[in-house]
Amino acid sequence: MTYDLPSPTEARRLEPAALREAFLLPGLFRSGALTLHVTTLDRAVLGGVVPTTASIPLGAPAELAAAYFTERRELGVLNIGAAGTVRVDGTEYALGERDMLYIGRGNKDITFSSETANNPARFYLVSYPAHAAHPVKLVRRADANLTILGAAESANRRELRKYIHPGAVPSGQLVMGVTEMQTGSVWNTMPPHTHTRRSEVYLYFDLPADAAVVHLMGEPDATRSLIIRNEEAVLSPPWSIHAGCGTQAYAFCWAMGGENQDFADMQAAPIPSLR
Repeated sequence: MTYDLPSPTEARRLEPAALREAFLLPGLFRSGALTLHVTTLDRAVLGGVVPTTASIPLGAPAELAAAYFTERRELGVLNIGAAGTVRVDGTEYALGERDMLYIGRGNKDITFSSETANNPARFYLVSYPAHAAHPVKLVRRADANLTILGAAESANRRELRKYIHPGAVPSGQLVMGVTEMQTGSVWNTMPPHTHTRRSEVYLYFDLPADAAVVHLMGEPDATRSLIIRNEEAVLSPPWSIHAGCGTQAYAFCWAMGGENQDFADMQAAPIPSLR
């Protein structure tokens, strides 16, 4: 499926159902299947793979007009499920829960498999165009760059782990990591901000079936909201804030691509300015 995002002016006028259709990506993880979405948001491609009894190859969607998926692209793979393996041009990389693999441009054969069919891996895929080739690199959760943010008093104590970022994993434009809310904390990224030189994608996970996250988006003076369930992703264009409040603690994977890789390149939207 291809996502063609509305403009800021159009987004202000969308009814809730249309807003969800434009920015929300549900159903990424289907048992025994590969799901891919091609977007116009900096040409990002998002997907999910849940291998069960057989390995699943990564093919190139027709929209890419490519001989193979990473012919002109790079790819980040996060495992949010049980143990699995990603095979890249004959080399196997074993990923445990919340391990991440960077796959650079030019790797032709990529397949996904699970250690056990009844408790499969759940691979989340984020891809952006790349104009140079960088080495494949596996980053364990324990080896990711960890920063503790927020405070319990403001209900936003969280652990932010950078996996794919400058100085650790060279990439063309992809920056990717995971944030985990601590028990009792529910707010992420508040006060919010925008990234005028980059886009961002959020995947929310570790949410029980009866829980949800209220994701805030839109221009700072015209905020909108989306109710997001477990393992749903949301697109965040450069003009939109991105913040959320859950009914309980949760985790999310954030991924960015665009003009630069400077993590701190953001434009603050102070709370008094929000409308």
